Amino acid sequence: MAYRFTAPDPAACADMTDVRAGVDEIDALLAPLLARRQGYMDAAARIKPARSAVRDEARIAQVLANVKRHAEAAGLDWRIAEPVWRTLVERCIAYEFEVWDRTRV
Repeated sequence: MAYRFTAPDPAACADMTDVRAGVDEIDALLAPLLARRQGYMDAAARIKPARSAVRDEARIAQVLANVKRHAEAAGLDWRIAEPVWRTLVERCIAYEFEVWDRTRV
């Protein structure tokens, strides 16, 4: 599933209008992807039988290793990717705890 960008390629940006168009386009693409990821947190909260299963350190390490591999392949600096994904993972875990608790009460 290839996406055809409408904003200029970063190397072709001539001014801040071009840059902002590119950033806005990326944000518009990320929001539905993050919403879908959130849906998987809803599913995990529904499926996991115990609250203690919500936080899974081995899975966190696996996710970060996968992201590191994907970031390197995409040319994304790990100094950007790592804190973004750590924050994303932590917020998703917090969300999953909330959903788990809400659906078990």
